[in-house]
Amino acid sequence: MEKMKRILTRIASVMVCIAVALSVGGCAGSDSSSQGETSGASSASENPEMSAQDSSSAADSEVQDNGDTITLTDHAGNSVTVPKQIDRIVVADMYPLPSVLSIFFDSADKLVGIAQPSMTAAQNSLLSELYPEILNAETGFIDGTSINIEEVIKLDPDVVFYSAGSEGIKEELDKANIPAVAISASKWDYDAIETLDNWIALLSEMFPENDKTEITKQYSSEIYDTVQERVSDIPDSEKEKLFFLFQYSESSITTSGKLFFGQWWADAIGAKNVGEELQTDNSTAVDLEQIYAWDPSMIFITNFNSAQPDDIYGNSVGSYDWSGISAVKDKQVYKMPLGMYRSYTAGIDTPITLLWLAKTVYPEKFEDIDITDETKKYYKELFGIDLTDEQAQKIFAPASSASAF
Repeated sequence: MEKMKRILTRIASVMVCIAVALSVGGCAGSDSSSQGETSGASSASENPEMSAQDSSSAADSEVQDNGDTITLTDHAGNSVTVPKQIDRIVVADMYPLPSVLSIFFDSADKLVGIAQPSMTAAQNSLLSELYPEILNAETGFIDGTSINIEEVIKLDPDVVFYSAGSEGIKEELDKANIPAVAISASKWDYDAIETLDNWIALLSEMFPENDKTEITKQYSSEIYDTVQERVSDIPDSEKEKLFFLFQYSESSITTSGKLFFGQWWADAIGAKNVGEELQTDNSTAVDLEQIYAWDPSMIFITNFNSAQPDDIYGNSVGSYDWSGISAVKDKQVYKMPLGMYRSYTAGIDTPITLLWLAKTVYPEKFEDIDITDETKKYYKELFGIDLTDEQAQKIFAPASSASAF
């Protein structure tokens, strides 16, 4: 009965906004004046969870306890009031977040709605193996960055998480009186570790009984410092030249310029991102002629496309011929890991991905590191999850079907 009352109230709110819009031309949400993220990405429609460049400089405020609710500041600088008791969560266009929430709660029971790219990753990763209940989440409420508010209302969420650049989603949720919390992938300049730490910190504010802020930050820092100790003295002339194949099809190649995760990954392991000269925020399109000019020594394929190293070695996609590039001639093409989500972005697997990337690029500097053991240790110590050797190894051999697009 209570659930029906909430749904009817939200439907009524939407109907009132429609009536007002017809008579006076609009219905502003309660946070419509807040400063949020504005899109600066050329491929925003392809990859909405990384579509925004944060423009808010306000420091995070303390959480205000209102009794049955709390008020906090989200990653777009909005002051948001959410229930203390949250049992039903919808995640809109912030694709990595369902995996983070599942590990954070050690359960996916609260997730009643996620986007299809999140579901595809779950279906082809350890996420659904560890938390099969995530496969019950609905996906039909969202298409890219457009939500069907009626379908969202049917899911009766206590809160909806969305990408901080998606003002349209926020406006729809505000009209329906559904608490909406913005999560950013770009606010921390695509620093994957800092981004993950801030995601966990915000979730810990909302769910203090699950607070993992300090342990996550400590472990991430330890891994980062370990890598830095071993790569910081590599001369520029000896640094490996990396190319990140973000998306790949018969008609398109996109990569990371200076303003995307690929730059951070390269810098963090003492390597060079060959696309650093590109200043476009988010991914950017390049042609094969440019890649030949850069002549990367190593290529890393993300899980945002279905290609495998053999597709590059065998030139099996479109009419591209990669055979003259050093990374191809030397058989130095790799698929990035897929643990709980596509590891090119920030996510639960970021610290382990950093260690794997460093060992893959500079194996002689990390001979003592057993990635399988480190992965099992990470999941056990931080999240209390016991992975088998097979499960840990599966992270580093992702299937093509995990592609987001």
